[in-house]
Amino acid sequence: MADRIILSKKDRLDVCFRNQYTQGSWNYERMQNGGFCFAMIPAIKRLYTNKEDQAAALKRHLEFYNTHPYLTAPVLGVVLALEEDKANGAQIDDTAIQGVKVGMMGPLAGVGDPAFWFTVRPILGALGASLAMSGSIMGPILFFVAWNVIRWAFLWYTQEFGYKVGSNIAKDLSGGLLGKVTEGASILGMFIIGALVERWVSISFTPVVSKITQSEGAYIDWNSLPSGSEGVKEALTQYSSIGATALDQVKVTTLQQNLDQLIPGLAAVGLTLLCCKLLKNKVSPIVIILGLFAFGIIGRVLNFM
Repeated sequence: MADRIILSKKDRLDVCFRNQYTQGSWNYERMQNGGFCFAMIPAIKRLYTNKEDQAAALKRHLEFYNTHPYLTAPVLGVVLALEEDKANGAQIDDTAIQGVKVGMMGPLAGVGDPAFWFTVRPILGALGASLAMSGSIMGPILFFVAWNVIRWAFLWYTQEFGYKVGSNIAKDLSGGLLGKVTEGASILGMFIIGALVERWVSISFTPVVSKITQSEGAYIDWNSLPSGSEGVKEALTQYSSIGATALDQVKVTTLQQNLDQLIPGLAAVGLTLLCCKLLKNKVSPIVIILGLFAFGIIGRVLNFM
């Protein structure tokens, strides 16, 4: 089509450059939505000429969005392709575009931290630090240059990959490819989120369920320990063989210990599912955050958490 609107390489470079500031307007309600929308502005100006269409595009990209900042690049690429086809008359609604963003951001968030924060950055940091400790100015220079070259190359090439893949998704909307991609990404995201709940969510109930006086030998008799280093050594030996219950003659069992014996992390999973239910019912994230703060403070004051 002769009059088809196409995003040029310069347009895509402008989007990629702005993507570096995704975290610049991070907020507790919609998180990275401002940064994502800011990155999309050059493309929106190119694709839509009237103010009403531009405003509608800005509005749909101000919905909730959050993932690893570098892994936003492939999401942007796919969205650029979808917006390009939408601007050229394809039947792509706002829900489909938001669905792709939500479906991709979960799995990608789980990939970004291990790849960048726990692998690439520590390796480059260790290499730069070893050079710096030997007195070479090349240590910090190497880290700065290598990290930014890797970061920028990743942002650009993964955005371009997403842009090319996104075009194929947009062309096959009638065949259900978009739905399959979204569904598959959502399932993978749920697996990753489920695995990370135990790590990210911490809740502990302190009410005492029982107190049992232990028999002799089941705990450390602190008064009968030898003095000096020998006493310390014997106490550590007994602790190693008996466990944490060896520290006191009275064995105290809390509600949290019983829950952990039943299903470890049960309370954390329950709290996460409750928050998901509230979000599904259109409860504001700010209200949920304030509610969690209030619940934690009240629980601490009343001594049940």
